[in-house]
Amino acid sequence: MVFSSLIFLFLFLPAVLLSYYITPRRYRNVILFAASLFFYAWGEPVYILLMLFSTAVNYTLGMFLDGRRVKGHGARPVLWAAVLINVGLLCFFKYSAFLLQTVNGLLGTSLTGPGLKLPIGISFYTFQALSYIIDVYRGEVPAQRSFLAFGTYIALFPQLIAGPIVRYRTIAGQLVGRAEGLESFGEGVRRFVAGLGKKVLLANNLGLLWQQVQQTPPSEVTVLAAWLGIIAFALQLYFDFSGYSDMAIGLGKMFGFTFPENFHYPYISRSITEFWRRWHISLGSWFRDYVYIPLGGSRQGKPALYRNLLAVWLLTGLWHGAGWNFVLWGLYHGLILVMEKAFLLKWLRRTSRFTCHVYVLLLVLLGWVLFVLDSLPAGMQYFQALFGLSGAGLYDREALYYLYTHALLIAIALFAATPFINKVKQKLLMSSAALYYAAATLSCLAVLLLSTAYLVDATYNPFLYFRF
Repeated sequence: MVFSSLIFLFLFLPAVLLSYYITPRRYRNVILFAASLFFYAWGEPVYILLMLFSTAVNYTLGMFLDGRRVKGHGARPVLWAAVLINVGLLCFFKYSAFLLQTVNGLLGTSLTGPGLKLPIGISFYTFQALSYIIDVYRGEVPAQRSFLAFGTYIALFPQLIAGPIVRYRTIAGQLVGRAEGLESFGEGVRRFVAGLGKKVLLANNLGLLWQQVQQTPPSEVTVLAAWLGIIAFALQLYFDFSGYSDMAIGLGKMFGFTFPENFHYPYISRSITEFWRRWHISLGSWFRDYVYIPLGGSRQGKPALYRNLLAVWLLTGLWHGAGWNFVLWGLYHGLILVMEKAFLLKWLRRTSRFTCHVYVLLLVLLGWVLFVLDSLPAGMQYFQALFGLSGAGLYDREALYYLYTHALLIAIALFAATPFINKVKQKLLMSSAALYYAAATLSCLAVLLLSTAYLVDATYNPFLYFRF
């Protein structure tokens, strides 16, 4: 089940909200936990056992860890056991096929794996469980004594499938005592519908353009078509993932939770360093706090800093997918960040804002080619098309047709990827709260109606980050 489906919008969500709010407060976690398990089982009926196993193991190890930490001995072996179990499960389901494929390619063997599908959301809920275990070990939070509250944290359906990655310490108090209210509920509805519009009206239609370009034989992709295609994918990925994050944050508010922001207009960045502070913020902060800083961060001199950056970005690439294209994509951004730390940031600070934006957008778009094309030869062919080396020419009638039919959509998406609309909303709210809420309500209804009309006939409605 996905948020941008009619079943979720008009059956599951209303039923859960009704059940939740007619239930006494002390039993509301029961409703949320049961609803979350049902939500996950809808798409992955078998792998719900895996998630329950992960929940039970981490709850138990957290309790052991908390007790041993208090007594002052034996905490480290429990920590390593938790890390090995969590990382081991993630590696088995996500990376075993990739590892066997690599071994077969190097040794000429024909080893085969179990052929298991990747459990949806495993990358997200595993990182949440790890953050809980590590924070308990560090003494930053006490272990959660209620299995129901902990299970609700791991399985919470608003952010279970594709984040944001919510750390236990962020919502520990809200798991046992949150204050739902009409104002926060209304804010949650508006945020959810805004995310739905991003996903359904922008991301899905941009994805159709990318599909058309991607399905064209590489030797026939012109320069214009190649750039239109990768721009469409870049915008599709942003509105798809940030739209999901908006919906997750909005749903959280409907149930009394406050989740962290996950995007902050990354395409307006003036460096790649800034871009990654604005894109998938919850993942970046996770790697910073649990990998980069423990490795030494920037405290041990520049060589160690560069090593740590490359290590983090190798892991970031692998987190996104089991493939050499993701490894290269991670190292690509790691090398750029190393160069920025070494000398590029000094140059960027002295140059114009326009030049900085062009620099960021060009490098990010080239990186998305590695990200989206899992075949390295296909990626190299696409690079050739981007720079006119494929032999297809600058443009053809098909590329001009793409430009003519999608120029307005791309222009709207580019505009929506800037903070201009949000600034207008803030000014309107400050000048007239009544006018702001009236406009927000009408806009919300319009987006919901348009999105529903689109979904009635839609055949293309994936969430891209579900496969990561």
